[in-house]
Amino acid sequence: MTAIKHALQRDIFTPNDERLLSIVNVCKAGKKKKNCFLCATVTTERPVQVRVVKVKKSDKGDFYKRQMAWELRDLAEVDAKDASKENPEFDLHFEKVYRWVASSTAEKNSFISCIWKLNQRYLRKKVEFVNVSSQLLEESVPSGESQSVAGGDEDALDDYQELNAREEQDIEGMMEVCEYAISNAEAFAEKLSRELQVLDGNYMDLSKGHIRALQDGDLSSPKGIEACINASEALLQCMNVALRPGHEKLMAVKQQQHLFTELRDTFARRLTNHLNNVFVHQGHDQSSTLSQHTAELTLPKHSPLHRDLLRYAKLMEWLKNTQREKYDGLSRTYVDYMTRLYEREIKDFFEVAKIKMAGTTKEGKGNKFGLHGSSGKLTGSTSSLNKLTVQGSSSRRSQSSSLLDMGNMSASDLDVADRTKFDKIFEQVLSELEPLCLAEQDFISKFFKLQQHPTLGEVESDGGVPSRQPPPGEHRHSMKDMVRLMMNKIFQSIETELNSLIALGDKIDSFHSLYMLVKMSHHVWTAQNVDPASYLSTTLGNVLVTVKRNFDKCISGQIRQMEEVKISKKSKVGILPFVTGFEEFAELAETIFRNAERRGDLDKAYVKLIRAVFMNVEKVANESQKTPRDVVMMENFHHIFSTQSRLKISCLETERREAKHKYTDHLQSYVINSLGQPLEKLNHFFEGVEARVAQGVREEEVSYQLAFNKQELRKVIKEYPGKEVKKGLDNLYKKVDKHLCEEESLLQVVWHSMQDEFIRQYKHFEGLIGRCYPGSGITMEFTIGDMLEYFSSIAQSH
Repeated sequence: MTAIKHALQRDIFTPNDERLLSIVNVCKAGKKKKNCFLCATVTTERPVQVRVVKVKKSDKGDFYKRQMAWELRDLAEVDAKDASKENPEFDLHFEKVYRWVASSTAEKNSFISCIWKLNQRYLRKKVEFVNVSSQLLEESVPSGESQSVAGGDEDALDDYQELNAREEQDIEGMMEVCEYAISNAEAFAEKLSRELQVLDGNYMDLSKGHIRALQDGDLSSPKGIEACINASEALLQCMNVALRPGHEKLMAVKQQQHLFTELRDTFARRLTNHLNNVFVHQGHDQSSTLSQHTAELTLPKHSPLHRDLLRYAKLMEWLKNTQREKYDGLSRTYVDYMTRLYEREIKDFFEVAKIKMAGTTKEGKGNKFGLHGSSGKLTGSTSSLNKLTVQGSSSRRSQSSSLLDMGNMSASDLDVADRTKFDKIFEQVLSELEPLCLAEQDFISKFFKLQQHPTLGEVESDGGVPSRQPPPGEHRHSMKDMVRLMMNKIFQSIETELNSLIALGDKIDSFHSLYMLVKMSHHVWTAQNVDPASYLSTTLGNVLVTVKRNFDKCISGQIRQMEEVKISKKSKVGILPFVTGFEEFAELAETIFRNAERRGDLDKAYVKLIRAVFMNVEKVANESQKTPRDVVMMENFHHIFSTQSRLKISCLETERREAKHKYTDHLQSYVINSLGQPLEKLNHFFEGVEARVAQGVREEEVSYQLAFNKQELRKVIKEYPGKEVKKGLDNLYKKVDKHLCEEESLLQVVWHSMQDEFIRQYKHFEGLIGRCYPGSGITMEFTIGDMLEYFSSIAQSH
């Protein structure tokens, strides 16, 4: 109501040379939807005219407008309806009866009291007051325009007092300044009247009710708090009245200023002591429910504490504007106490999270991932996590996951469940911290008034000259800094606890860093959308750096372990563990990073890992003694190509094509080299023939070469009858079977490629015989049909 009163004075009555003394919010009896205000006013020009003015909001609701006015001298009767009971209804009898319902009985009584005083002061014709409590109607005082008029908040009119010596001296001084003070007494009196208007009415006069509220008002009840808020605002307005030059020397002004200063200091001390006690007691009640929250991995909600404290927000703003030292002291007290409370809650919360997280990997449950690939074994140092040994299904699992030990991951449903459980625990931790921090930051901004510019009425702690008003940007910057400093202090343990939890998760399983990177990135993204400079955004951003570092360390660790792999000289290699490990890693990562904000980090990791896989497959192939190099390359790059084709990882499209190229090249190389064994002499003979032709010998003249005449050709062909060819092919099949691993199932692919290559060679040999030995009638001992039957029967027999 105070704000409305000042707005009406400024916008409606001051331009009309009127002063607003009392106001009541009313609606017409029986029509409670359309509210308006009845205002009691007096003119500032002489002779004084007293009016009741009806004011209502415009149709658009963006400003107030004057709708109707009645002269007080036309008022015949005021009917308050009931003098003994509270009743908001009252009637005003002008030329007709206007029936009103006030928004509260208190407002009605204050307005009627003001009308009575104005009637006693200014009108010879007395208004009839019916059903009005005698407490509202004071003793009649002499009427006259020189008397001051009390406002709606006044309890009584001031009695006439003679001037004291100091006031006489002040008036004499003013008379000396005014040259016309003696010659034109009427003009001087008029000037004097205008100069003293600042002391008239409600400008520098605080009601007894406000004084009582400031001195001993109840700061623990909603009604008492509201009364103290109204009183403190009224006090601030009185202290900030703009005095004209010379007015500050008047004794009455000095006395009022002294009273205001004492009231301000008294109330500031009471408010500070009370809020200190509220911090302690509210916090104690809050911490009593801590145990039940931590067991459920939830943090206590502080909304009850915030709700109770926010009732004092306006008083905190008043303290900030009047007693900045006490405001700062309360801020420090709140921060110190809440730091201890939150530190206890957060520590217990994270302890429960760690216990639940550690429970995902029970000690001694064994190695769920055998560090093996196919039927082979990789040997190395068993004492080091980085020098892993492939020992078969009985191998113990390293505490930290790697691409090497993920070869059998899909068979371990228990481990997948563990990782899923870890992901849920980590998400629960972040989901609990996020609203906690946002709620506390929102409360701090509102309670300590750090979300808006200071009011124009902000004054120094001595109640004197208004403080300097910094530019808006400076205010905004300093306020955000204050909020951030308070939040950093209150939640100083969060970043430490989060990093500790992350370290534990990484220690349990290094692949947890994938989950943590996705979850933390999402929460950072969410926090930055709300407020990029908030405590939550900054803190989670710092922790995200740690998570990203762990993720990079995890990838580097996998690459390092690939580089340190050594193969057994006694076993065939098969599909290398880090090749199947990459497949499992990619499957896991694609699931975790689906629609994730940090997809780019995974793509970079993919490229690093796949290049390392390529390089180390080549390394193992070159070092292999039991398994041919072509087989190692063919099988592993076939597996890589199949994996990438199935997962469709767009950033690895180049590597997918490269893997296919390497696979086909080494398949062809292996087939050609292997087929040279069952027809070794025949191959050697025709290689010699081709060499002579390449040297310039004409094809039809090759048969004249001693080493390659018809007789020598018949001799070589005779050594490879159909029976011997089939026997050689059968041995070849057995050898290929020993070279290849069962997991990749490439035996039939290789055997079919060998058949195609054999047919190609057969046709090539026939062509050379026809061109180099024309008309000789020499043919192979077996036909293509025979050969197809050999390949088919051998495959079926095995």
